[in-house]
Amino acid sequence: MTGHVALVSAGPGDPELLTLRAAKRIAAADVILYDDLSAGPILAQARPDARLINVGKRAGRPSCKQDEICRMLVAEARGGATVVRLKSGDAGIFGRLEEELVALREAGIACEVVPGVPSACAAAAAAAIPLTRRLTARRLQFITGHDLTGGLPASLNMAALADPEATTVLFMGKRTFPELARRLVAAGLAPDTPALLAESVSQPDQRLTRWTIASLAAHLEQGPGAAPALILFGALAD
Repeated sequence: MTGHVALVSAGPGDPELLTLRAAKRIAAADVILYDDLSAGPILAQARPDARLINVGKRAGRPSCKQDEICRMLVAEARGGATVVRLKSGDAGIFGRLEEELVALREAGIACEVVPGVPSACAAAAAAAIPLTRRLTARRLQFITGHDLTGGLPASLNMAALADPEATTVLFMGKRTFPELARRLVAAGLAPDTPALLAESVSQPDQRLTRWTIASLAAHLEQGPGAAPALILFGALAD
């Protein structure tokens, strides 16, 4: 009998930020394939006899390939297991969700997507700032800080990113932010535009520091550090 796969969004890592549905799916799973950033105390929600498989991806470290993750999801479900694919933040935001959905659908595996608290929203909440403001921050944009090569994506819309009335959240971008900051300033964004560096959001070692885009770029050029992070910039990041 074919099993079922739940693609579960774990939120930023604090188990108190799990949705009720996410907690129920984790507790019912026979097998959990989890990302590094969705591990830790969240896995304490799993059954003692559940099989836990680390398939996390971290920049600059050996990582499980996406096609292997898809293969494992299909194989476990075909074996009759109730499977959870545990993904950090919200699975639909830079989480390779679509590739896993396509693989499961092509294999005829029943699946569902469980949404979660995006790490960007958790970072803003931790910093006690909104992501939008009527009249002055009318637009919110999420971008990734690297492409498949690890460099800054070449196709970024710099006019949109340099819009002073937008709040921009950069995912996985500590290494490439100095180059992005140079391009932002060249596109017209003021060097003193506020920026928030949110590291290890919702974790015990969470660290929130406020900069300008120019000072943060200079800081990160000295070394990005290992902590997972988001960068928010725009007027509301002050």
